[in-house]
Amino acid sequence: MLTTLGIIIGVVAVIVLAAAGHGFKTFVLDQFSSFGASKVWIFPRMPPEQRDRFSFRQIRLNIRQIDSLMAASPSLAAITPVMQINATVQHGDRVRQFVLVQGVRPSWHEIEDRGVIYGRALMQIDDDERRQVCLINDKAIQELALDADPTGTTILVDGRRFLVIGVVETKQVSPMFGGDEAQTEIFIPFRSGEAMRPEPRMYAIGKTKAPDLFADVKAEVRAQLRRVRQLRPEDPDTFGIQAIEEAISQFKKVATGITVFIAGVVSISLLVGGIGIMNIMLVSVSERTREIGLRKAVGARPEVILLQFLVEAVTLCLVGCAVGLLLGFAGVMAMRMGGEDSPVHKAEAPMWAIILSVGFSAGTGVIFGMFPAIKAARLDPIEALRHE
Repeated sequence: MLTTLGIIIGVVAVIVLAAAGHGFKTFVLDQFSSFGASKVWIFPRMPPEQRDRFSFRQIRLNIRQIDSLMAASPSLAAITPVMQINATVQHGDRVRQFVLVQGVRPSWHEIEDRGVIYGRALMQIDDDERRQVCLINDKAIQELALDADPTGTTILVDGRRFLVIGVVETKQVSPMFGGDEAQTEIFIPFRSGEAMRPEPRMYAIGKTKAPDLFADVKAEVRAQLRRVRQLRPEDPDTFGIQAIEEAISQFKKVATGITVFIAGVVSISLLVGGIGIMNIMLVSVSERTREIGLRKAVGARPEVILLQFLVEAVTLCLVGCAVGLLLGFAGVMAMRMGGEDSPVHKAEAPMWAIILSVGFSAGTGVIFGMFPAIKAARLDPIEALRHE
């Protein structure tokens, strides 16, 4: 066991680190997916070092520009402008300052995948007639002391009366994205929001027909916005287009690089273990010199002696690998017991880590066992028998 300790430690490191990396990667991708893999954000953006040329009024999006995107972008499934207001909300004697109020269109439900728990969703007629209606999330029920089913209740938003028509589920966001605690959210028809803010600052969110169409959507939206904004060919974009799929692709590239780095580091551990086994086998050859001489004297050929010591070295490495795999899988099970809040609760040893451990261990036995085996095979039987 002492001989194989280096291999055991190396294999445990391979399995545990690879499983932890796989679990963390899965955790982050799940968090990204919670935002919606097909979502696209379109927002105004001041070009770098162009503040003297463009004003904020010039770069902001307007309804005419956003409404033109659906016809110009066949890869878009839906789009809605989003206007955000920090408002004072009151119900009875409960008052909450700086509550996030968002003006959206009915397509927001499809894009955000936010279902209605009680009541009904926003409808097109609500937007067309600028109705004073709203949706709230369950966090608002707690903070405003509303009934469990608050539909039909009236609340004040910046002094305006809004009728609660439904409750939407709160989308839980991981703390790593700044969503440690859910906040009160209120959603109103977009045109009702325009009545509260005649010149609102807004952005748009859309949904592609498939996650892999982001590049098409980006090209289509960019061409349309440059046209309606009358930008010259040499002018920079005065808007930005981002998608979760783009962030996911970038993260996967980084994760792949980290995985390769981890594999290189733990391979060094296996290499050190192999050197340890080679040293032990060299000592073994010295201690068993008379045994080797005796075997040769009774007819053992050099290749038989070489194979004997080579098999011993490989066996030692594979035994160490087996023990390391058992301890490594035990470590993975311990990580999976950390609960769903743990970034590695989905830790799982990938197949490449197992193959690397077994293959590297066997290869280590062959490579580092070869030198002691050759030394044993070349011993002169007469000199070996005289060895004390």
